[in-house]
Amino acid sequence: MRLGINLGYWGAGMDGDNLAVAQEADRLGYDVCWAAEAYGSDAPTVLSWVAAQTESIDVGSAIMQIPARQPTMTAMTAATLDSLSGGRFRLGLGVSGPQVSEGWYGVRFDKPLARTREYVEIVRKAMARERLTHEGEHWTLPLPGGPGKPIKLTVHPQREHIPLYIAAIGPKNLEQTGEIADGALLIFPSAEHLEETALRHLRAGREKAGLTMDGFDVCPTLPLAVGDDVTGLADMFRPYTALYVGGMGSRKQNFYNQLARRMGYEKEAAEIQDKYLGGDKAGAAAAVPHRLIDQTALLGPVERIADRMQAYAAAGVTTLTLAPAGFTLDERIAALRAGTEALERSGLAD
Repeated sequence: MRLGINLGYWGAGMDGDNLAVAQEADRLGYDVCWAAEAYGSDAPTVLSWVAAQTESIDVGSAIMQIPARQPTMTAMTAATLDSLSGGRFRLGLGVSGPQVSEGWYGVRFDKPLARTREYVEIVRKAMARERLTHEGEHWTLPLPGGPGKPIKLTVHPQREHIPLYIAAIGPKNLEQTGEIADGALLIFPSAEHLEETALRHLRAGREKAGLTMDGFDVCPTLPLAVGDDVTGLADMFRPYTALYVGGMGSRKQNFYNQLARRMGYEKEAAEIQDKYLGGDKAGAAAAVPHRLIDQTALLGPVERIADRMQAYAAAGVTTLTLAPAGFTLDERIAALRAGTEALERSGLAD
């Protein structure tokens, strides 16, 4: 099992430290550094900044939002980043959510599975430098009856095949991800529930495409906090968990809330959402069960984290992405080093 890091969103208050964290992860031999985007910082700019000042760590978008860009623009960006980084770019895609898609980008959040499938098809054709034609429900290239003609990408990526990941939560999206992508980006993963909530759906998609799970990258992100007080460490992530389970989306469309319910926290997920959407964010955080946080984060001493890493590897994880917590740069660096030590103790290091 490999390790990655996730820098989250640039502009979240730790920008001065993020580059140092990425550089330390590079020095420690972490496999990939991911950056996110929502409606603040964009991922490609952050990744180009990190790639220019690191040596061997891959850089990946987790995610580039599908409603934000035409698929050919995404292919251009991916090819450029792969070329500039010396073949170290990984393209992570996702549909975002209805509030951001429609409120920020002005793109209807309809038929997300069909839109994703078409988007990936166009991106793959473009990155392969084919003369681009496409006739679909969402995109037609070239436009009929006009001056457009099939053209191909002029930039040569460093690699013939840039790894393509999709952020997926729901069963149908997970199955399609297994069918059309090279890896899956997962959030709030529980080793105990990973088979039922993710792996069986990914496997079904791979089988549909005539493929196995060999070579497919199962890549969940987990917060990491090191120390002896597991309960106190878990409390650090109460607001984070409450935000996603309670407030990330509407009452009818919250993928994270639905995931918590599938993990067996149906009553608790409903209470968290009721409190959060009612304006009681502190109450929502207090309603998050300790066990839910402990199951979806790496908490405690290095030995405990090593045991949890073994559980994730046994469940089918191939790249474990860590979001090291800390109030200072020294604390985040210490967490990174603890992650490396835990992997070595677990016996899972490549």
